Amino acid sequence: MRVIAGKFRSRPLASMPGMDIRPTSDRLRETLFDVLCAGNRDALAGQTFLDLFAGTGAVGIEALSRGARKVVFVESSAKAAVLIRENLASLGVTEGYSIQRSDVTATLRKMANAGIVANVVFLDPPYAGQTLYQGTLEALARWSGVNAETVVIAEHDKRFDPGETVGALQRQRLLKQGDAALSFYRKIT
Repeated sequence: MRVIAGKFRSRPLASMPGMDIRPTSDRLRETLFDVLCAGNRDALAGQTFLDLFAGTGAVGIEALSRGARKVVFVESSAKAAVLIRENLASLGVTEGYSIQRSDVTATLRKMANAGIVANVVFLDPPYAGQTLYQGTLEALARWSGVNAETVVIAEHDKRFDPGETVGALQRQRLLKQGDAALSFYRKIT
C-alpha cells in the first residue's frame, strides 16, 4: 500500500495483518481522488476532510498529500489509531490532522459543538456492518458540519446499496470497481 499522488507520492504505508482492517485499495483510492479533484491538482487545497472508520488512515493521508488543510481521522480501534499515527510519523507529518479514537457519532457531536464544517467526508465501515452505513449516513444528513457543498462518499461492497437517499443526503454518483463501490452524496436543502 502506498500514497498515490501529491507531496508523499509513492511513499509506503503500513497495514495490519489479518482481516481486521480492509484498506481501500490503491486503485480505488486513485479513482476516488480522480473524481474529487477532477483534473485540478489543487482541488483539496484548504479543505477539511473527514476519514471515518479510518483503519490505516490511507484515504486521509492521501488527502493530506494532495493539499487538504485539515484531516480528521476517526477510528474506534486503539490498534488502528496507533497505526494511523505511525503512518503519519513515517511521512514526517506533524500538523494538519487530528486522530479521534472514538465512535463516529460522538466525534460528530464534538465537532458540531466546535462549529467545524467538512468539505469532504469519506466513510468506510466494515462491509459486514451494513447497519453502520445507515446510521452514519443518517447522522451525517442531520449534522450541521455537512452542507450542500460537502461531498459525502461511502465505500461499500458492490453488492450492497446504502441507498439513493438517506435523510437529506441524495446520491449523485455510483462508481463500481472490482468488488467495491463508491457512492457520492450531497445534502439536499
